[in-house]
Amino acid sequence: MKELVVRAFSGLLYVSLFVFALQSQHALIVLFFVFGLISITEFNKLIKHTGISSYIIFCILYFVFAYWPLVMSSKTGFTEAIQILHVLTIFVLLLLIKDLFSQKTLPLFVTNKFINTTFYLSSAFIFIILIANYYETYNPNILLGSFVIVWVNDTFAYLVGKNFGKQKLFASISPKKTVEGFLGGLLFACISSYFIAKFTHTLDFTSWLILSIIVSVFGTLGDLIESKYKRQAGVKDSGVIMPGHGGLLDRLDSIIFAAPFIYLFLIILKYVS
Repeated sequence: MKELVVRAFSGLLYVSLFVFALQSQHALIVLFFVFGLISITEFNKLIKHTGISSYIIFCILYFVFAYWPLVMSSKTGFTEAIQILHVLTIFVLLLLIKDLFSQKTLPLFVTNKFINTTFYLSSAFIFIILIANYYETYNPNILLGSFVIVWVNDTFAYLVGKNFGKQKLFASISPKKTVEGFLGGLLFACISSYFIAKFTHTLDFTSWLILSIIVSVFGTLGDLIESKYKRQAGVKDSGVIMPGHGGLLDRLDSIIFAAPFIYLFLIILKYVS
């Protein structure tokens, strides 16, 4: 019972910080900057990477893209720079998916440590911020909706898997995850997309329905990839900063992996609409 209370309080604090930060663009940028630093610290421990280079790269990339007009004195080149970062990020994430389904360990040698911390983590926090600026003015409702989908998917994947799960989804990496749990999480994420569309007044229901599938599928892959990194490191959690939950990376792994794909869908949507 005590553990459940601690877990609930820790989770409520995390959600409250996020919702409070949504009220201001600068507050959101600061919050995810802090979240990014903590996540990189936890990830570096998993891959046994030392030094400050990954932090320097993150700080430069994050603030350049978050405050491009201020840093560059104009918006010239912003679209092109984002496109290059986006292509590189998607490419690295697809390689991680490939390695997830292979028998090999996820890449840990020196050059790939920098690639992973840059294009798996650092760029993810940039795209999280960019999602909140989809309308070219600050509007955090799409980002909020994406997080709600993650929370709904995770909650119902756990509940359905615990009560009805029989077939393992990826037994060698995450023994508790089941196919039934994944499908249950996906189903309720799709149901939640209707209410998100209705109350956020952002995208239409069809777009949110597609987003719920993107978030559920790539969020689950992100969870599995982080689980594989933890299994290779021989640890249960990425950290201890969130009592009852583990590390911050454990809570953000789904949205971190899904964010570039969410942004890709939003860009495609903007061009076809």
